[in-house]
Amino acid sequence: MRLLRKFLDSQSKHFQKGGNLESIYPLYEAVDTFLFTPSSVTKGSSHIRDALDLKRMMITVVIALIPPIFMAMYNTGYQAHLAISKGAIPLETWQTVTMHWLGLANFSPEDFWACLIHGSLYYLPVLFLTFFVGGNCEALFAIVRKHEINEGFLVTGMLFPLVLPPTIPLWQVALGIAFGVILGKEIFGGTGMNILNPALTARAFLFFAYPADISGDRVWIAANTSVDGISGATWLAETSDKGLSTLTSGLSWWDAFIGLVPGSMGETSALACLIGAMILIFSKIGSWRIILGVGVGSLIASTFLNMISSETNPLLTVPFWWHIVLGGWAFGTVYMATDPVSASHSNTGKYIYGLIIGLLAILIRVVNPAYPEGMMLAILFVNLFAGLIDYFVIQANVKRRRKRYAA
Repeated sequence: MRLLRKFLDSQSKHFQKGGNLESIYPLYEAVDTFLFTPSSVTKGSSHIRDALDLKRMMITVVIALIPPIFMAMYNTGYQAHLAISKGAIPLETWQTVTMHWLGLANFSPEDFWACLIHGSLYYLPVLFLTFFVGGNCEALFAIVRKHEINEGFLVTGMLFPLVLPPTIPLWQVALGIAFGVILGKEIFGGTGMNILNPALTARAFLFFAYPADISGDRVWIAANTSVDGISGATWLAETSDKGLSTLTSGLSWWDAFIGLVPGSMGETSALACLIGAMILIFSKIGSWRIILGVGVGSLIASTFLNMISSETNPLLTVPFWWHIVLGGWAFGTVYMATDPVSASHSNTGKYIYGLIIGLLAILIRVVNPAYPEGMMLAILFVNLFAGLIDYFVIQANVKRRRKRYAA
């Protein structure tokens, strides 16, 4: 590391003002600050110092994402092996050919390492392409604006692949992340100024532009959750059509809680999200108030809807404890709703913000079968009102103080 530090220092003159590579200084600065702490720090006693800077915050979130990433690779391979056993995936795909080349062509769902490696062949290309395209978009805007490249995209780049199905075409990955970075963040001024979650903005774009590739009839699902065991709608969408009892006849609530069900790669395991939630809460990066608000809102909405009977909408009968393990409820609650930039900032506002997300997520999921994954739309919608919620909370505090001091 000392040699690398000396090398970067020796090359810095080329990127400083007046150097022949001055125009791409943000690229040099991004590499330098990613590997090492900044060399320039405040020294005056008038400055406030905090051990938690943007870099440490983002790295902590990445650590909290490790459990969903692990489940993304393992469960994707597990579902692929189940689908292969029923003929849902042809053996001529490059992933299965690679597995043959590695000598892991048994395709048994009980083979832990084979499932993990097979799933990584779906997940890693999406991850690498996300960082390549999204990172270059960030770098381009930083160079044009003459700003530093911060660590904001690090988390966005980790989140986006986890909310995508394993069958997503790579060209759609590139298109989606470019849309999310440019229109979801950069047009608002970059990291810290965006009003929408960039990763969810990217997924929403793909969801409405290419619905068949996100949750429609081109997504393969495993045989133990489908009558035919062939390509079809995602498990949550199938639940809205056939009812929960039909699709869970071979699964238990614990299977869904652990994450052994089809779905977007990193969203299936509520257990993995729970571990991540504990890391974010104890590190004080994720707001427990927002998470609690989402849970209470979902409980209220699901309890109310359970009182309504309908022969045409089986999702009305799904209880709260099933809602929290289906689809992206847990992932959205822990990693998307708690985004410190696009969420409300006041303590009271965080409760209200989370409560509205929980209510809307269940309402959209249940009442409108065309959008069975309501968490994404609920978070993006309430993102637009986060500032307004804080405004009314502050105004209410001002009025209370006026009355208190007037007396």
